[in-house]
Order: sequence, then structure tokens, then C-alpha cells
Amino acid sequence: MSPTPTPRPETRLVRRARRTHRELAEAYPDARCELDFDDAFQLLVATVLSAQTTDRRVNSVTPALFAAYPGPAEMAAAQREDIEAIIRPTGFFRAKTDSLLGLSATLVERFDAQVPGRLADLVTLPGVGRKTANVVLGDAFGVPGITVDTHVARLVRRLGWVEPGIAKDPVRAEHAIGALFPRGDWTMLCHRLIFHGRRCCHAKKPACGACPVARWCPSFGEGPTDPQVAATLLTTQGPA
Repeated sequence: MSPTPTPRPETRLVRRARRTHRELAEAYPDARCELDFDDAFQLLVATVLSAQTTDRRVNSVTPALFAAYPGPAEMAAAQREDIEAIIRPTGFFRAKTDSLLGLSATLVERFDAQVPGRLADLVTLPGVGRKTANVVLGDAFGVPGITVDTHVARLVRRLGWVEPGIAKDPVRAEHAIGALFPRGDWTMLCHRLIFHGRRCCHAKKPACGACPVARWCPSFGEGPTDPQVAATLLTTQGPA
């Protein structure tokens, strides 16, 4: 059975979403992937490690990890306890070690120790789903993709771009968001949404009164609307 096609969004919703995106682009001109990496393999590994922890913490362990295991072949041959010792601060280190050893071995065995540049191939790697695959495609290969992490899912719901039920389903949300924007905007759109979610539109208490896109947000008022109160909630660096 073929998947249900994504309905064409209303023109006014498209216009509002794109206007909001333009404002976010002005508000966050330095938006980018906040994981440190030099190549596709490093980004793949860092993204796997980023589950249930902060990018800052991942960035604190990856220099030692990549110095010891610069590529898939070296990591596939690593001793489990050595990897676990390095990545322990990121949490869930045993499961993450399983993923790192598995994906590295698969890259060596099936892809000549190279990270593939196709979604269909990336999601066959142990521990790699669509979210991780889209991060790698967008930032390592320049292939547009939509990364529906917790920040993006929260923001597209609050902004009214995606219905709440759809926002809970990463695949449906991915297609619904994609229908609102040109494909070439997808990767940077997600970086800007994530920047905004980490710095202003927080999960528990959004800084509504200091939000650069408040005028286009139907959820305005979920957090403090007083500008001075809201300003105290802003962060200059993403905590997660």
C-alpha cells in the first residue's frame, strides 16, 4: 500500500510559515549544526551520541574518540570497554557503543568504509534512523533534509504549521513541513528552528514576550508575554 499523500497546505499557511522562516533567518544568522565534526563519519557518530544528551557534552568527548578511532575501520576494530570509557558521559553508553561498533562494521563491510550519501542506505546502519540520516545528509553531503527532533516538533506545533497529532509522528511531520517550504530551505530551516527552540521557545516556559516571531505565532501566551520577564528566559547558547 502506498503512503497517504501529504495534503496541499493552504496558501495563507504557506505564506505565514515562510514569513516566519525569514524572520528566524534574520534573528539567527549564525544558525548551524552545533555538533563539532570534520567529515561525514564524525558527524554520523556525533549525531548517534547526541541522543538523550546535550551537543555540548558530545563535543566534549568526541575529540578523544576521533583521535583514537578516526574512521570506520579503526572504530569497528575497537574494544568495547575502550569506547564505553570515552563516551560514558553522554549517557546510555552501552547502547551507544553497540550502535557505534555496529555502524562502523557495516560501513566497512558494505560501503567500503565510506558513509553513504543516500537516505535509503543510511537508515540500514545500526542505530541510525531518519532523523540522524537527515542530519548527515544535510550537513555532510548538502542534500536537503528535514530533521524532526524534539525542538522542531515542538515549534512546528506551536507555530501552527503542523497539527498536534501529526507533530508527534516524525515521518508525517517531516512531510507536512516539507510541503510548506522549497526543498532548498529544508536543512537551514531546521537549524533555525532548533536554535530558536534552544534559545527562546523553551519546552517548559517559552520567552513569548521576547520572541522575534511572536506576531505570527498562534501559541503566543504559553509563556510570559512581558518583554522584561521574557528576556530573562533567553539563553545565548543552546543547552541541548
